[in-house]
Amino acid sequence: MTMDTMSKAAIVTGLFLLTYLINLPFGSLRGRARKFSLKWFLYIHIPIPAIFLLRVLSHVEFRYVPVFVFAAVMGQFHGGKLQA
Repeated sequence: MTMDTMSKAAIVTGLFLLTYLINLPFGSLRGRARKFSLKWFLYIHIPIPAIFLLRVLSHVEFRYVPVFVFAAVMGQFHGGKLQA
């Protein structure tokens, strides 16, 4: 692995963890909100612009978006379990 590949992997891994951690509290809030209500919808979607901005500012390619979507879903899921 070249240094460039290693640094890109570190950035993607860091963004993955940050995406997961950002979504944990929103998943917890979502878990307490009435399903399909405005709050429920907002708790799912509020973190998206921040994650998008982090990805763009980090110059991470679009092809990594599915990785971040997975991290967001897992953060929402685990956050929802925290409040139970």
